[in-house]
Amino acid sequence: MRPQALHTARRAGFAAPSLKLAGFESGWGFGTASAPAASPCAAPLGFASGRHPLADDAVSAALRRRAEEIDAAFAAIEPTLRALAPAQFEPGFAERASAELRSTLRLEIPTAAFEARWNAPLDLRTLYARCVVGTFCRLIERAFDRGLAQFSDGEPAEALIRRWGFHAIDVTPCADGRLSGVIDYILRIPPAVVAYRQSYAGAMFDVAESVRHWESVELSRFRAGMPNASGEPTKFLKIGVYHFSSADPHHEGCAAHGSDEARAAGSLLERLEQFASAVRQIEGADAGVATLLIGVDTDTDAIHVHVPDAAGRMSVSRYLCSRELYDSTGGMEREAAKEAIRAAVAQMTGVAVDDPVTEGMRWLCGYVLKNNFGQVEAVRNLYGGRYPEAGHGEKLIIVGDAVDDVQLRNLAYQAQMQTVEEGAVDLDVGIKVLTHHHGPAGLPLPILVHFRYDARIPGAADVAAAKARRLAASIASRHAGLAARGDLYIGAVIRAGDGSALTPVELPARGAAKECCA
Repeated sequence: MRPQALHTARRAGFAAPSLKLAGFESGWGFGTASAPAASPCAAPLGFASGRHPLADDAVSAALRRRAEEIDAAFAAIEPTLRALAPAQFEPGFAERASAELRSTLRLEIPTAAFEARWNAPLDLRTLYARCVVGTFCRLIERAFDRGLAQFSDGEPAEALIRRWGFHAIDVTPCADGRLSGVIDYILRIPPAVVAYRQSYAGAMFDVAESVRHWESVELSRFRAGMPNASGEPTKFLKIGVYHFSSADPHHEGCAAHGSDEARAAGSLLERLEQFASAVRQIEGADAGVATLLIGVDTDTDAIHVHVPDAAGRMSVSRYLCSRELYDSTGGMEREAAKEAIRAAVAQMTGVAVDDPVTEGMRWLCGYVLKNNFGQVEAVRNLYGGRYPEAGHGEKLIIVGDAVDDVQLRNLAYQAQMQTVEEGAVDLDVGIKVLTHHHGPAGLPLPILVHFRYDARIPGAADVAAAKARRLAASIASRHAGLAARGDLYIGAVIRAGDGSALTPVELPARGAAKECCA
């Protein structure tokens, strides 16, 4: 398998494998399509030596190895099922097939799933979806080292962000699968400082829910002094992440905003302002919150950081582009490149480089830009500057609570919700995205319902399991046509908040499956 930095499904440069098994009438449907003409900004800029003094090669290499491992896990599903299918009517097949998946894919799927009769062949479509969900669950428990990236050499991220004037970071990206690697790969923010991460279509987060998240962090500071004492003058930082496409801006941008970059940025900026305003109205003008707007070019993984001015205001039209900074500083010595970034951020803020009032936010913006250099360089070295394919290629949809343990571009569409009524728009966008790619291949849409619970609270696991069953049933009901045709596969798991193993939740057979991740 070829090395990759952030690409899973729809592997450009590889022919789409043809699947000639019972229940499939075509290939996977993830073949390379002819790409539209790139806009000028999609082409690599001046610096092209492939090695920037501020790009962290060690982190990039580790992330690349992680991507290859995740990619390989999903790539093994099809050939394993193809090899098994011809023997499906032989005596003892179910036991052998179950053992083979345990050995090859490391999935525990009961023998009942492999029982076939001459007039009822093996349901390979459902098995494929089941293996996708099961593989994703296995990768969650694989426990990848997510502490690779650091804000600064040798200094703990928690201490550094407090020195910059922050104590926790809340990141809200769009649910689009091309942002599946936004924390680890694109922004390279150490997870130790990320208090929350919830995804919504168009990044249109619920303001009230975000206020509750902020309150829980502040309560922890007041009661336990975590992550720092409530008396320290630090702020809670909420980052909103929208996205756009430089290669095909009118078709491959954010679907929730009609592929309109200005609309995506403007709507999210307004939502961030609403959040900050709500906190101030509840807790007073001096409430410790700050906001930051970041855009991601999903063709290059470069970012637009909308640096706040001296008064903390942001503008859709005012930002620093990491790709442009990468090129303009690529030929400098390391310290000179750092100073150039600091000067650019200060200029964007409208203050002197040594201005003490804005220093914390300016340093944070500079370090996020610098951290992104490694990803810009990885995409440039592997793909010549931009991904060969601009569109979607997600493997599955995740609903319920966010999953950050496994990150990779185009891995999963994440729609965070407690009920279908709450997240109908997000769910419908995800269904539309995956139907477009999975439908022509005759593949069902894999959905994983995932909820966390606090193991310290009696009965919390049972409550989470009940929520998972209720949400799974609501999804099957809302998309009853897909479920009736067998085009919808739903699995469910719950997990203690301490990061312990997943617990599968048994679901009714119709429109879902039992023990999908057992």
